[in-house]
Amino acid sequence: MSWNKVAVVGAGLIKMGELFDQSYEQMAAGAFSAAVEAVDKGFDPSQVEAAFVATQRGTLWGQEGIGGNTIPTAIGLAGIPCTRIENACPSGSDAFRVGAMAVASGVHDVVLVIGVEKMRDKSTEEGLLSRAAAGHPIFTRGETAPVLFAPFATRHMAEFGTTREMLASVAVKNHYNGARDPYAHFQNEITIEQVLASPPVCYPLHLLDCCPQTDGAAAVLLVSAGRAHEFTDKPVFVAGFGVATDHPYLHEKDSFTEIKVTRIASDRAFQMAGITPAEIDCAEVHDCFTITEILDIEDLGFVEKGRGGIASLEGETSLTGRIPVNTSGGLLAKGHPIGATGVAQITECWWQLRGQAGDRQVEIRNGFALQHNAGGRGSGVAVVNILTNRNGI
Repeated sequence: MSWNKVAVVGAGLIKMGELFDQSYEQMAAGAFSAAVEAVDKGFDPSQVEAAFVATQRGTLWGQEGIGGNTIPTAIGLAGIPCTRIENACPSGSDAFRVGAMAVASGVHDVVLVIGVEKMRDKSTEEGLLSRAAAGHPIFTRGETAPVLFAPFATRHMAEFGTTREMLASVAVKNHYNGARDPYAHFQNEITIEQVLASPPVCYPLHLLDCCPQTDGAAAVLLVSAGRAHEFTDKPVFVAGFGVATDHPYLHEKDSFTEIKVTRIASDRAFQMAGITPAEIDCAEVHDCFTITEILDIEDLGFVEKGRGGIASLEGETSLTGRIPVNTSGGLLAKGHPIGATGVAQITECWWQLRGQAGDRQVEIRNGFALQHNAGGRGSGVAVVNILTNRNGI
């Protein structure tokens, strides 16, 4: 079995939001402490053999030197090998994948994966996100993140009859979940009417169809599966993962009714795990905009192509639905601190598979949870990780 290599024995995050009172390194230290405290049988930080840090700080801030290399000192582990991983919005997801491979290879037995991002200390007027998505000066003229995703929404509406109410239902569901997540940036419930009445951003997307810019950090501790019993009697294992890339510019896309990289990456992850989408109990997916989640659940194989909007509106993805999606509140409510996002999603999957998600806990029938991010210019890269509470040893 593929899940007999690597175990997640600790995971944690800090409260997401506008954290002007915390530095980049303080946020990282908080997430690391949370992961250490979550280890059932205790954990000595000196056991960490290597760290993988996910962040876009270099791209966003124009300061490449501050990033991964400042984290070991911040968490009291100066001297350990530390590698910064930056791969657009899936940076945290990819850091988790690379950390898992480091353990599975036998190079390290105990690895820290940590994601951290400061999004709010600089304004959008300073070009924070436009710098991250910079491309050809003509092809990207006037382009923002909503501009990149709005064409997917309008095309989906044209081909499948998806409505703004269906888009809004995604935001309503995720804010409902976020209101039950003490770590979420937004902890308030909203209505479809409020989403529809919120200020327009780029048709058909309105303000509440969009995720916020958020500060945050999250961390997980990975160990070789053979040593998992030293740390916990309830380990969660890495079942599979997949990565895919696509052309970065919109005019190069094959379709505006799918995010191709999501479909390819998930196919690879499912093949590695030896399961099908029907066996996933819950999923944390990339909902930077409401249309993105609708595309995600189709491209991941949870619903048929074209039915994502209907499935969302009818509650199939709710906490009590057929396939609960974004139980944490997703990017729309929990927030999207880029480097930390994927690691925070992994933490939610870890809690769900261990039955520790509190008011957000869903029924775990098959023992599998999926985590997904897509990003880069025009969704040019996606990462999918699958976790399980089933011991395949």
